[in-house]
Amino acid sequence: MNPKRDTLELAHLYFIPKPHKPDCSLRPIVAAIHAPTTMMSQYLNDLLAPIYLQVARNTSVVNVIDLIRNLEQYVSDGHLKWNTLFIIFDVKNLYTMIPRHYGLEVFRRFLERHLKRSKIGTLSIDDLMKMASIVLDNNYFIYQGKYYQQIRGGAMGSAFTQTFANIYMFGWEQELSQYQLSSNAIYRRYIDDVFMTTNLSQDQIKIQLDKVAKKDPNIEITYGIASCVDFLDVIIINDNGKLITSIYHKPAAEPYILPYTSDHPRHVHRNIPYAALLRAARLCSNIDDFHMERVRIDMSLLLNDYPPAFISKHFLRFFQINKVLPILQQSDATMYDKLHNMLLHQPTRREKQLQKQSSIDNTGIPEFLLRDKPWNANILYVPHRFETGPALTFKHRFRAWWKKYYI
Repeated sequence: MNPKRDTLELAHLYFIPKPHKPDCSLRPIVAAIHAPTTMMSQYLNDLLAPIYLQVARNTSVVNVIDLIRNLEQYVSDGHLKWNTLFIIFDVKNLYTMIPRHYGLEVFRRFLERHLKRSKIGTLSIDDLMKMASIVLDNNYFIYQGKYYQQIRGGAMGSAFTQTFANIYMFGWEQELSQYQLSSNAIYRRYIDDVFMTTNLSQDQIKIQLDKVAKKDPNIEITYGIASCVDFLDVIIINDNGKLITSIYHKPAAEPYILPYTSDHPRHVHRNIPYAALLRAARLCSNIDDFHMERVRIDMSLLLNDYPPAFISKHFLRFFQINKVLPILQQSDATMYDKLHNMLLHQPTRREKQLQKQSSIDNTGIPEFLLRDKPWNANILYVPHRFETGPALTFKHRFRAWWKKYYI
């Protein structure tokens, strides 16, 4: 975690526009890739994020696929009624609104309650608190030639900030999540976005939400209540007791994906149509929405210079691999329902990683943090094999050249 003095540089502030917002507001980002506390921040995040995710598994979601699984279980348990409403709310400026001193108190209480034997490896709670304080107290950056220190919350762009904010929100949400659990309703959060279900009237649930909103002056929420909502990148509809989900596209979203002409390994381009169809089949609960999304994917690929024959070939590959050609050829709704359920319950790559990390006893340093880097900075690696043209024999000619001049 010791920073290299010859590469250190002060963080700088820049802004990313939010075109999907009515006023096109800006999101502040602190670029701190070479800042003194960056490595410590990343190390803290790698240590604590798996522990947090394990502790908060019943109140948080890893991604929107995880949420849909929860919703479909909610339907199977008979809790979705014709009058069930969905509530979504987000926390305004979460990362930058957490008070430093009180946030660290919440952080300590979390560690004391959830760390086995009050340490991770040789790091005690006091050690972790000192490291967290160093990261949070040293958010210095430059903007338009002036120097600033962030004195509230954590920096947008610092790895530990997300885990710190998640732990703070975990303490804040306990009363509300327990209330939902006692009502056989769903409460799930993804960082600063929350999704809930209720069978109460709008007036009744508003009383509960207004009560929660006053709990902490640092947490400001804005909520919406309806039978049709968009949460993250999915549309969720209660159609008289029937759950319908489909992909949500922000109005300002552009049909941009990795161009076919980009200098990437060809397998990257091959995987894009397959991965897009996989996502569509997981998120779209009925075949009509899936076909509409398939057309949208097709158009996006064409706009980014993918050859029509290439698109058709790899679309067909998706249906062949999953043995569901009748969906493409005959629009078989029954087979699509089976495909949707099968793919929805397959763990994503991110979920597999988290499952592996959460299975580690949190009294020890995770193995992946102890391993040496899997690369050697003194070796030049060829990024990928070329597939066509004279470069097809590159590997053999390169080895002959290497043996002639270096061995």
